Amino acid sequence: MPSSVSRELGVFDRFATRASAFFSKAWFFTACVLLVLIWAPSYFVIGEVDTWQLIINTATTIVTFLMVALLQNTQTRADKAVQHKLNAIADGLADLMSHVAEADRQPGLHSDVDELKAAVGLEDREGA
Repeated sequence: MPSSVSRELGVFDRFATRASAFFSKAWFFTACVLLVLIWAPSYFVIGEVDTWQLIINTATTIVTFLMVALLQNTQTRADKAVQHKLNAIADGLADLMSHVAEADRQPGLHSDVDELKAAVGLEDREGA
């Protein structure tokens, strides 16, 4: 069955996968909590509330923006891979149902095959 899911990953996709694995660990969350705990008393060093808040707001905004882009890339590729597997299973099931319908002369199964293909969005041209 043809697929738009590529087995070969580009540079950004490989980076996003590694970054997702790296940033999804418990120690990274702990490091973030420690960063906030270090930032909080830094008010006494900085002295000005606006500058003190601007530092944490800017840092967290930048990190959040980049993390969302990386994690969304990884999630989108995972979703496409799961959909590809589901399509392959549905296509195989449709082929099996067609074969059983012809062998056992059960015309009702042909309508079930059409219903299955319509439900998962398979088209006749995708069958291998």
